[in-house]
Amino acid sequence: MRSLKRTYNKLANKNKNWSSYLCFAESIKGRNFAHKVIRHYFNKLVDKSNYAQNEKREILKFLYWLTLPNSLRNISDYKTS
Repeated sequence: MRSLKRTYNKLANKNKNWSSYLCFAESIKGRNFAHKVIRHYFNKLVDKSNYAQNEKREILKFLYWLTLPNSLRNISDYKTS
């Protein structure tokens, strides 16, 4: 494990005004985590009040895309539907 939780905690402590979702998104950005890892830590670290429950699937889909390395991530590749 590439210390996702540790990175998250550092960001959360450094940026007190950020939501837990934003800290989580920045923690995984470009680090190529497996979907299972993202889903597990999303459920563990992100406050449920930061997102609507009915939007969780779409949020996770975006996070899966966000974790791709920068060289593989292209905004035109991300589809919301």
